[in-house]
Amino acid sequence: MNRGVAITGMGMISAIGNNVAENFASLLSGRSGISKITQIKTVHESEIMVGEIPLTDDALENTLGYAHDTYSRTPLLGIIAAKEALAQAGIKDVSDYKTGLISGTTVGGMDKAEEYFYDYYQTDAHWNHINGLHAGDSTQKIADAIGLTESFVTTISTACSSAANAIMLGARMIKSGELDRVIVGGSDCLSKFTINGFKTLMILSDTYNTPFDENRKGLNLGEAAAFLVLESDKVVKNENKEVLAYVKGYGNSNDAYHQTASSEHGDGAVLAMEKALKVAGIEPKDIDYINAHGTATPNNDLSEGRAIIRVFGDNIPEFSSTKPFTGHTLAVAAGVEAIYSVLAIQNNIIYPNLNFKTPMSEFKLLPQTTLKNKEINTVLSNSFGFGGNCSTLIFTKEA
Repeated sequence: MNRGVAITGMGMISAIGNNVAENFASLLSGRSGISKITQIKTVHESEIMVGEIPLTDDALENTLGYAHDTYSRTPLLGIIAAKEALAQAGIKDVSDYKTGLISGTTVGGMDKAEEYFYDYYQTDAHWNHINGLHAGDSTQKIADAIGLTESFVTTISTACSSAANAIMLGARMIKSGELDRVIVGGSDCLSKFTINGFKTLMILSDTYNTPFDENRKGLNLGEAAAFLVLESDKVVKNENKEVLAYVKGYGNSNDAYHQTASSEHGDGAVLAMEKALKVAGIEPKDIDYINAHGTATPNNDLSEGRAIIRVFGDNIPEFSSTKPFTGHTLAVAAGVEAIYSVLAIQNNIIYPNLNFKTPMSEFKLLPQTTLKNKEINTVLSNSFGFGGNCSTLIFTKEA
């Protein structure tokens, strides 16, 4: 049995950076990636703000050496992030150990499918994009790009907790001995479908999102890809690997409350956090920083805030949401924030909860609003999805 599951590589691309280093620099400088929509033609482009990656599809394809219109945006982003993670982990051959890929997505190839849907009735020239709509297609394209052809490859689509559940499943497979190494995380691009869907739910903001603020108006959708390399004790020892941090705890629950809303009292979130603490074998007092889900919707922040109070009582650690930097990247959110959690541990830093001004009337919780240096050994990261799917991850400096 592994004492902990080692993280040996990380890769990402988001609205605030094309790699991990650029993301961290933006977190330190307080640079938000929230802006008006430029990459998608939509009737809502002047009404909402998003966390958009400024690179066009052509630019992404050029970076990867692909021909024009080869893939949809989701796998393009995912391939960039996965390759960076493998490079940091020093992996040249993904087949030298039992290796898997577990990727979370909600959008899949939807951006291209919606672009060519009506054209398909006139010609079948774009069948590759129509057929690439489903979530699993993007994962397979990422697997092919990194040379993972004969191993465990699967997709998780549990809304906003997808990447957290990918990390959780990967860690469990390493602990059980099913795999020696797993690339875990997710990839999601912006699309008209998600913009229209969230607009219908009336939870999109026309300005910068403000997590845990009394006057919060809703979330900013974002796009990103983020992957981490998890490896067993055996691989770390054999390859003399540098360990960035450890996946120590994880918990998943479902509050079975509503299709698109969390329990008002945070029942599912409480269960997820309690399970993660139990798996990690630690107490609430051992948590140094909480990376909150913090979407800035009226329901989520109230539910999560009440859940944090129920779990931590009067001894609530510093907490913040990093979504004012990136937007809510849906299936990838937990992957992005897992990397941010590891960077917090490595650099002993807590990120600011941007845009916060007025405490919520329901409780006295105050997020960390300035960059703070503090010894960080343990980070708890929350991710809560539609359908009541709640997941919590715990990362530690030591196994």
